[in-house]
Amino acid sequence: MEKPALVASDVDGTILGTNERVSGHTARVVGRVLADGTPFVLVSGRPPRWVPRVANDLGATGYAVCANGAVLYDVGADRVVWQRGISPIRLHDLVSALDTALPECAVAAERVGERAADVETFVAEERYKHAWPDSHDVASRAEVLGHAAIKLLVRHTGMTSAEMAAAATAVLGDEFAITYSTNAGLIEVSERDVTKASGLADVAERLGVAAGNVIAFGDMPNDIPMLRWVGHGVAMANAHPELLEVADEVTGTNDQDGVAQVLERWF
Repeated sequence: MEKPALVASDVDGTILGTNERVSGHTARVVGRVLADGTPFVLVSGRPPRWVPRVANDLGATGYAVCANGAVLYDVGADRVVWQRGISPIRLHDLVSALDTALPECAVAAERVGERAADVETFVAEERYKHAWPDSHDVASRAEVLGHAAIKLLVRHTGMTSAEMAAAATAVLGDEFAITYSTNAGLIEVSERDVTKASGLADVAERLGVAAGNVIAFGDMPNDIPMLRWVGHGVAMANAHPELLEVADEVTGTNDQDGVAQVLERWF
């Protein structure tokens, strides 16, 4: 493609190395992107509360698409611009169906306030085992499902995420958006039609950039809609096979500064 007018990147497994840090080289290249006046947008499954550290390491102060497209977050202003959540009624119907598809599953809900650091944004039932090191509030299932959530997280330690997604899709169809960013027995469910692509499309419209002039980087199935939507979709060498199939290009791994390798063509 020609020089991109907007750069979008996933976070974990993509812009971050396996040490969960931004390398100095990648930070310098992203700095050149920003100095050029080209917007750099983080597009992640992470909630807003997990975004500022990464954005600060990159020097990025613009928009971040969070929770797989369910939240638009203004990093510099520390403000949630909008959120697209699942209502409590829909959450109860969703979990009732999942109990049939995934017996013995455990659930948690991610919520957002007006700022990234708002408290009590993640609540889980007692038997929910977090896939990443993190603390969370423990509540009854009724309390977990009692408020609107930007996404429902579903854990089953006896299944892979791919197996869970297939079973959930069989009972839910396209009523909800189902995806995963790790294969360790965790799926993430959002409201219908909420994807990284839908969130990034909103940012591109706000900035006056056409999809064909956007480049995006990713590594997992939750990045598939985004890579299909942009003008040039780049998969990391460490990417999931399903993402490698839809990518326009494959770059180095996240530990080889794969994002920077591509961006250095123009910046």
